[in-house]
Amino acid sequence: MQITRITDLSSAGLADYSRLTDVALRRVLEPAGGLYIAESPKVIARALNAGHRPRSLLIQEQWMPDAARLLVDWPDVPVYVGEPGVLEQLTGYNLHRGALAAMHRPALEAVEALLTNARRIVILEDIVDHTNVGAIFRSVAGLGADAVLITPRCADPLYRRSVRVSMGTVLQVPWTRLPEWSVATPLLHAAGFHLAALALADNAVSLDEFAEAAPERLAIILGAEGDGLSQHALAAADTVVTIPMLHGVDSLNVASASAVALYALRVRS
Repeated sequence: MQITRITDLSSAGLADYSRLTDVALRRVLEPAGGLYIAESPKVIARALNAGHRPRSLLIQEQWMPDAARLLVDWPDVPVYVGEPGVLEQLTGYNLHRGALAAMHRPALEAVEALLTNARRIVILEDIVDHTNVGAIFRSVAGLGADAVLITPRCADPLYRRSVRVSMGTVLQVPWTRLPEWSVATPLLHAAGFHLAALALADNAVSLDEFAEAAPERLAIILGAEGDGLSQHALAAADTVVTIPMLHGVDSLNVASASAVALYALRVRS
């Protein structure tokens, strides 16, 4: 490993870790496409297993054996080692998970490529809460959907909090950005997908009823907390589906709703 023990926080190699905002990292001119931060050895391992390329590691001394295992195929990647207080001064927070990696952002796949063999996909429309995005990805991974498509204004799945909440599954589940609904709707229909919007509406079908004869290829559309789905999304939907609720509660948190819907609509064959 290319090990450097931190003595100077102004070192050029540490710049990625001193500007830990997603916006700043995405604006890094080299490499093209920017960076994202993977936090903890488990998440870093998932990123590497997904084929993502590391730019550097930042670790505490006790995590050296983990770094050696992680970088067995990347011996030239620099590893910066520091005491906990030094790393907190650099990053602005307590590095209690022991390791960070600056990772090159992979190129996004075309929507058509993700749809080719998929039977269940999830569409996230304008969900701006990174915690919800990460939790939905975890549900997708655990309950068997094939891909996630996100609208242009949806939060970035590779934001550090999203990656952490997802337990690294955003690095395993195929995902890409969807164009605006005027382009996306015919594209999804041409691929044979039935669009089911999870929303409250007078014409909504109960999830129980819909699940009894769920379409072979299904896209589940989820909207942001509070605002819900846009009129464009509802107009694009072939069916509006609602989760039956009790005790005067009208809806669930979007991440919880995703888990309920994905379980009920899972492919059973």
